[in-house]
Amino acid sequence: MFHTIQYHPVGIRIEEEISKGKVTFSDNARKQYAKSYGIVGNHSGVQICLWNKKCIQGNRGCYKVKFYGIDCHRCCQMSPALAWCSEACVFCWRPMEWMKRTSFSDSEVDEPDEIISGCVKARRKLVSGIKGGKRCDLGKFNDAFKRFPSHWAISLSGEPTIYPKLGQMIRKLKENPEVRTIFLVTNGQEPERLESLAKEDALPTQLYISLAAPDEALFKKINRSMHKDGWERLNRSLTLMAGLPCRRVIRLTLIKGLNDSFEHFDGYASLISRSKADFVEVKSYMALGFSRKRLGPAFMAEQDHMKAFSEKLVEKMKNYKIEDEDDISRIVLIRRKDSRYPNIIQKEMR
Repeated sequence: MFHTIQYHPVGIRIEEEISKGKVTFSDNARKQYAKSYGIVGNHSGVQICLWNKKCIQGNRGCYKVKFYGIDCHRCCQMSPALAWCSEACVFCWRPMEWMKRTSFSDSEVDEPDEIISGCVKARRKLVSGIKGGKRCDLGKFNDAFKRFPSHWAISLSGEPTIYPKLGQMIRKLKENPEVRTIFLVTNGQEPERLESLAKEDALPTQLYISLAAPDEALFKKINRSMHKDGWERLNRSLTLMAGLPCRRVIRLTLIKGLNDSFEHFDGYASLISRSKADFVEVKSYMALGFSRKRLGPAFMAEQDHMKAFSEKLVEKMKNYKIEDEDDISRIVLIRRKDSRYPNIIQKEMR
């Protein structure tokens, strides 16, 4: 079935401000982002997601608890570049009105210590209101409120690899004995940053590269990179990923009727195999936030469709197998058979 995509013009971006030599939000953008996030410093932000709240209330956590064993109630989901991204993906549930910049210099950004402490403070404020509800697991609440976050998801909004001191920030988190896991999600548009993370011994516990297209034509239609060589950049990141000594994941976002045709399997299989990813998360697009203005519920794939797609995909990749699934999140986990990493992260990955 054909569905219409409502495209937002890629070129419409907002001029950021410079405050005391630091890059920051425009006044209007700051007001808008402050409605949904805890703003940290000049360009960072933190948020507690629905699963975080549910977990503190004594319910199940997100699928990453089931797949990898993270501490959902102690998760700090944040970004050091909250309103800046080098792509304008049609499936993104963030607004497309990003700030104009796609790179920062060292001198115009906040220091890692400032961002980390600011995120902890802002997150504590966001978590505090949960205690007043009728449904609250006091043990988990006290863990979430009083202790330093044990899981850091550097993936909230924007593109974190734009932040030039990302390696320093990850190293500082790894040095904290309270931190058990660090997940970094990137769109793969900054391969040089991934190289620098490896050289600085600053790789996260688990590195994600987002994938939503099997070829350049669909990449330009779906991801809409601000870089003319965006497809080449993604491919360099995937090739680089193969040699990185950390847990590696491809996040494949499936958009029903757009990037899930049988003709796409060979392209996906080639890209994933090249990356040597330990895990592949095949996840349905979800009609949330601003993405509803561009796509909508008709583009969401049911779990049966997700599983059928994943089964066909592993037929093309003999070294991979389906490992797990989560119906509520409409996701299937695929694992490389010879990966040295177990699904569940048993201890700190220093």
